[in-house]
Amino acid sequence: MKQVVIATKNRGKVKDFETLFHPLGYEVVTMFDVAPNMEIEETGTTFEENAVLKAEALSKALNKIVIADDSGLAIDALDGEPGVYSARYAGDHDDEANIQKVLANLEGVQERTARFVCVIAVATPSQATYTVRGECVGEITTAKKGDNGFGYDPIFYVPTLEKTMAQLTAEQKASVSHRGNALRKLQDKLGESK
Repeated sequence: MKQVVIATKNRGKVKDFETLFHPLGYEVVTMFDVAPNMEIEETGTTFEENAVLKAEALSKALNKIVIADDSGLAIDALDGEPGVYSARYAGDHDDEANIQKVLANLEGVQERTARFVCVIAVATPSQATYTVRGECVGEITTAKKGDNGFGYDPIFYVPTLEKTMAQLTAEQKASVSHRGNALRKLQDKLGESK
């Protein structure tokens, strides 16, 4: 089985990537496997910048092709917040605190449109890094629903499926998610290298 190296230590993202890559015949290898002590600071101001930073840092360290993503939630009524700060909006990778901050900031707000955004960067030692972007449009609920997924999934309602992301199976989520949409843009390129 061909391997794909993902520059992440986020266990929720690891599960998402495994769901997306296994059907394509790829084993997912993460920073837990190849660089457990490496820390990559996300200093970019856009999803693109952060994805490129992570992919290029690990690619350079390993001298291998590396995929990294940066993703988050952009809420229209909050001028795109939490955006690139999604994982640390109310506390570093504290999903519950982040959710509660979003719900508090949207209290009394009727217009609750939002989008999950995912930018995937592919860094290759001998070629220029490139990115693809995927989005999933939805709405923010007033309360959490569902036990699956991670991050903001329990408050992100997908109108086409009439469920929150946290109410979807892994396969359903992969079919509509921002990460799944970004990955589908990479499938042709990955297919060429199989």
